[in-house]
Amino acid sequence: MLDIIYDFFHYDFIRRALIVGLLVTLSASLLGVSLVLKRFSMIGDGLSHVGFGAISVAAALNVAPLRFSIPIIVIAAFCLLKLSQNSKINGDAAIALISSSSLAIGVFINSLSTNIKSDLTSYMFGNILAISNDDLVISIILSFVVITLFIFFYNRVFLITFDESFAKATGINSDFYNMLIAFLTAITTVIGMRLMGALLMSSLLIFPALTSMNICKSFKSVVIFSAVISSLCFVSGLAFSYRLNTPTGSTIVIINLLLFIVSYIVSRLRTKAA
Repeated sequence: MLDIIYDFFHYDFIRRALIVGLLVTLSASLLGVSLVLKRFSMIGDGLSHVGFGAISVAAALNVAPLRFSIPIIVIAAFCLLKLSQNSKINGDAAIALISSSSLAIGVFINSLSTNIKSDLTSYMFGNILAISNDDLVISIILSFVVITLFIFFYNRVFLITFDESFAKATGINSDFYNMLIAFLTAITTVIGMRLMGALLMSSLLIFPALTSMNICKSFKSVVIFSAVISSLCFVSGLAFSYRLNTPTGSTIVIINLLLFIVSYIVSRLRTKAA
């Protein structure tokens, strides 16, 4: 145990992964509660696929992946929101349409380009060795923006999550706050892709929220508990992946899955006892 703690603070790549991971999991857990309750939880999966396509294009053009991907994923988030609200295409269909198209574009560009330095697996499933110092700085700044805006607009986000019609009736611009949630989700997805990968990023949005809902009752307690268990699952996953030499992203997801199963069993037992 002491060896793992020493390594966490001794190796640069682990320190970077630890900082980025904690910031990403905290941001994702805060947003995930609203996304799950609004039945739009798969937006993270769709946006991560868009990110994979954007990163593939950035790698082919030999430009900074994060800086190139951010505006593209933000635009994609707004498009997904508009498609689900104002089109005959339902939200899940819109996500499937955009995510599958983006994934296909990314794979196609990867197969043609000779400029891509990292292999396809690192983009799909994440790689803590790929987190550079520039990625660390950008991640800290963007995570601070996400967490600050969520806390500042917490009451409005709470209202449109549970009763959007009432929010509109009271004069709240629900469209703006829906766009804000989409924007923050897009930013969180971008900074988490380098660590978790395109195929696993959405788990950080979904699992902590579902686990918390099995245990807690109020929105505030769910948000707080989601942030706590998400951070604990990440640190545990990083430690186990380092010790067992397993992929970091998948190890974190498995720990989240096990914790969700335990919370579900506890919730069922509590219901039967009542």
